[in-house]
Amino acid sequence: MIADSIEAVNDDEANPGRVLIVDDTPGNVKILEDLLVYHGFDVEVAVDGESALEHLHSMSPDVLLLDVMLPGISGFEVCRRIRADARHALLPVVMVTALDSRDERVEGLEAGADDFLSKPVNPPELLARVRSLLRIRRLYETVQRQAEQLASWNRTLEARVAEQVAHVERLSRLKRFFSPQLTELILAGGADDPLQSHRREITVVFLDLRGFSTFAEAAEPEEVMRALREFHSAMGSRILEYQATLERFTGDGMMVFFNDPLPINEPARRAVEMAFAMQGDALKLSAQWKKRGYVLGLGIGIAQGYATVGAIGFEGRIDYGAIGTVTNLANRLCDLAGPGDILAAQRVHAEVEALVFSEDLGEVPVLGLARPAHAFKLLDYRDEKR
Repeated sequence: MIADSIEAVNDDEANPGRVLIVDDTPGNVKILEDLLVYHGFDVEVAVDGESALEHLHSMSPDVLLLDVMLPGISGFEVCRRIRADARHALLPVVMVTALDSRDERVEGLEAGADDFLSKPVNPPELLARVRSLLRIRRLYETVQRQAEQLASWNRTLEARVAEQVAHVERLSRLKRFFSPQLTELILAGGADDPLQSHRREITVVFLDLRGFSTFAEAAEPEEVMRALREFHSAMGSRILEYQATLERFTGDGMMVFFNDPLPINEPARRAVEMAFAMQGDALKLSAQWKKRGYVLGLGIGIAQGYATVGAIGFEGRIDYGAIGTVTNLANRLCDLAGPGDILAAQRVHAEVEALVFSEDLGEVPVLGLARPAHAFKLLDYRDEKR
């Protein structure tokens, strides 16, 4: 804004301005024209009020020197018409008159004149008045430009604020399901809109506390909620660490999956690494819980396959869900897992077989599926895993 003002001042010095002289007396016109042209002004002449009004549209003068006594309409009427046009409401008008009566000056001011010059015109006075009015006009124009800039900046700021509010709202919405890093990547355009329904191969991990129902029946509600907070906090930290997608909380259980909304390398391996880390956390929690008089352990089921993924719900209550046989399989394997167990479906085991020790459980019945599933119990990492 300051730079623009400095540039405007420099332009003013290089281009003193455009002056329209309205006078029907050739001698008066020549005196005014010669003086102004000598000092660098662009000058045009009109000999009556009607032609003066026409010049306003073609020339767009910066200052108008207007004789009072004109053929046809008077200088007062010309001034009134100028002020009635919003385009020229701020055009500086200097009325030039041979009369020096108070009534004439009052009429001129009422018509909208800014200043007066008496004939015969004094050259230094003429230049001083013209330059003074030009400074005032250009100062006003500078203020107008700055006001327009400020209004433009305000509009831009309002748009940015609205954009940021929308960003924060969407961020809060997505953070219910995804890690902060993944959410930021989605909002930055690193992934398609995940809430749109789509099909993707995912690795699903189900967690569930063994012995929770018995514990909940015997313990006080406050103790139950305390245990759940500890469980959710520990498991939630691992979900964020491994950048998994949280599908749901079900009290003492959770469902998370990998490879959506962003594809990742070796999703089965990452799921297994997270599962072992979670079991390590669960062992520590179990030791604390045992001191308080109750026994809880974590069972985990892992499966891999295709599912339809996207937003599920209605306005005001939307969840991010995955639907498909793979989710049912991971859930049923979790149901079969004992405290401390990680049961993996055959496809998951095939991806991590070289990394872990495992026990082949063979075909196991899976509730809700027509055929049994081949399952493996993952026991520990092999030495070369790291």
